[in-house]
Amino acid sequence: MSALTRGKLAKAAQVNVETLRYYEKRGLLPEPPRAESGYRLYPVESIERVSFIKGAQELGFTLVEIKDLLDLRIDPHGSKGDVKASALAKVTEIDEKIKTLTLMRNALVSLADQCSGEGELGDCPILEAMETHTFEAPCGH
Repeated sequence: MSALTRGKLAKAAQVNVETLRYYEKRGLLPEPPRAESGYRLYPVESIERVSFIKGAQELGFTLVEIKDLLDLRIDPHGSKGDVKASALAKVTEIDEKIKTLTLMRNALVSLADQCSGEGELGDCPILEAMETHTFEAPCGH
């Protein structure tokens, strides 16, 4: 098998055809040549590329970051250190998200503890706190 149609690539890479279109549009997947019939013919290596994109997404990388990683893979001056720096930057970003989510969770637990869950909504401490912003929430929210 030397080339794959978009449908066959999508099936082999276990993604939707629209996903492949989107990856092409974003520059993650090079636009392949076309057959005389007009069908795009992707090299078999595209399966590995799509797999790489999916794996990087599962680790939390954005498509922009994944494009940078893909470019780094073919950069003759790229290094393992560059890849490690990207991974560590992502770890820092994830740690910040965890911190923010933990603060949000704690604020909600505290508000839920203040609510009996009974009676009229007019004096609901949760809704009141949301309206007046009288709770401990992460900055910027």
